[in-house]
Amino acid sequence: MTTQAEKAQTLARLHAAPEILRMVNVWDVVSAKAIAALPETRAIATAGHAIAATFGYADGENIPRDLMLDMVGRIVESVGDLPVSADLDAGFGDPGETVRRAIDKGIVGANVEDRLRPLDESVAAIEAIVAAGEAEGVPFVLNARTDAFVRAGDRPVEASVDDAIERGRAYLSAGADLIFVPGILDADVTRRLVDGIGERKVSVIGLPGTLLAAQYEALGVARVSYGPMPQRVALTALQDVAAELYRDGAIPASTRSLN
Repeated sequence: MTTQAEKAQTLARLHAAPEILRMVNVWDVVSAKAIAALPETRAIATAGHAIAATFGYADGENIPRDLMLDMVGRIVESVGDLPVSADLDAGFGDPGETVRRAIDKGIVGANVEDRLRPLDESVAAIEAIVAAGEAEGVPFVLNARTDAFVRAGDRPVEASVDDAIERGRAYLSAGADLIFVPGILDADVTRRLVDGIGERKVSVIGLPGTLLAAQYEALGVARVSYGPMPQRVALTALQDVAAELYRDGAIPASTRSLN
């Protein structure tokens, strides 16, 4: 049986490896099992937006923390020795305590977002998370998210790049392991972020219009995840097959028994 500390060490090694870590986000036990069954899966990432939607809540910490963490714990239990990194939004008002409780559920890493709060407040949150991991005896892998692009408004791209680099460096200095910069990032912007933050220290999201994982890998990115997109793909397939059934269609013969 792999210990929690060993899982955390595995996740850290996957981020440091030359190959980009591809993480297809899950939102419940059955989606986690379906992804964990694939031989290519090295680690599991939860999607906070998707978990909230599962329970009928809007994204952005509208779901009760206990409910989010309960689902995260169920996902951990369902995937055996695979390390699980959780999307913990902005920490639900107390990042250190939220991470401590997530560790108690078996989590070994997390995304926690800054929402472009003042830099000193954001650094303090990083320090609280790192301290929580140390107190629990787990080398917790923090994928510190900066919203320098997704909350940029109408400011120039150059300003967002500079902000992401400044925040990224500060978060790494405070103990974060890598920096999550969500947004539609082209090759030039990605290259500048990697140059400014560090090789294998930048994490990105795969969205319609972004680069392919292999392209991000060539630019030195450590990790790509997909947020709520896998759930949206699954729901699109569900709605499409339902429409076909309403037209007197049939369940596709290629359907697999994954539940």
